[in-house]
Amino acid sequence: MTPVQPLRIGVTGASGLVGRALVAELAGAGHRVVRFVRGSVADPATEVTWSSVRGGGASALEGIDVVVHLAGENVGAGRWTPARRKAILESRVEGTGLFARALATQPPGRRLVVASAVGYYGDTGVRPITEADGPGAGFLADVCRAWEAAAQPAAAAGQTVTVARLGVVLAADGGALARMRTPFRLGLGGPLGDGRQFMSWIHLRDAARALRFLAEGGGAGAYNLTAPEPVAQAAFARALGSAMHRPAWLPAPRFALEALLGDLAREMLLSGARVLPTRLLDEGFRFSWPTLSAALHECLGDTEAGEAA
Repeated sequence: MTPVQPLRIGVTGASGLVGRALVAELAGAGHRVVRFVRGSVADPATEVTWSSVRGGGASALEGIDVVVHLAGENVGAGRWTPARRKAILESRVEGTGLFARALATQPPGRRLVVASAVGYYGDTGVRPITEADGPGAGFLADVCRAWEAAAQPAAAAGQTVTVARLGVVLAADGGALARMRTPFRLGLGGPLGDGRQFMSWIHLRDAARALRFLAEGGGAGAYNLTAPEPVAQAAFARALGSAMHRPAWLPAPRFALEALLGDLAREMLLSGARVLPTRLLDEGFRFSWPTLSAALHECLGDTEAGEAA
């Protein structure tokens, strides 16, 4: 990436999987990172108290060049009961709206990078999806659409609003891959349902690099933060089994997943979209882990995967 002038960048969700990687990426590039935290502030120079319900006042954003807003209720933490659905939606819409309205009061030239998800597109089968495609149907699509719309007050005030639609983030120490490794390690891995649904993924460090790319100068509108090689879920299961030297023959039946997780299974595990990072590639971003094999071997390390091909 071309060197840029150091920026003062505020990050919400800095303690999460992507947030930790992003903070390290930004600091390594020479930017000054300010964490927006919900509890007490340990270091006023690097932390600011901010509530997703009450906000923190416009003064909390003084001197901040960019806000990267990652915070939100974990959508995969359990069945989508009415209470969980409410928490998932409100944690994203209310928090994003507060930042957007606060940034609207700041001098021009500020940037808001809002994390969204490829769930925006719904279940689209095998058709390649780019940022030009519209929203799909379902709870996740509705959440993403409302989430992104909540940022519009900042855009209406002339600030740059960039939306980062993240795919499944692959990491060595958390997220979806950590949950998948146990059944594969036991020899019980395999595709979810019929395995034909597409899985759009991205390596954690590429996700952090892409967010930095957007914070430093991305354009307005949506970007897909997915690797350029989305794969069918059955192909992902085979690649993971191969990387771990384990079989990938035992499918998780659709009826069992739906009985256990309900709509969460139907929308997050049994449907998918073949999402391409068109804008990132067009604007010169280069992935360090563009292929699934390389990403899995890097995440798993020598202990489970041996040397990458």
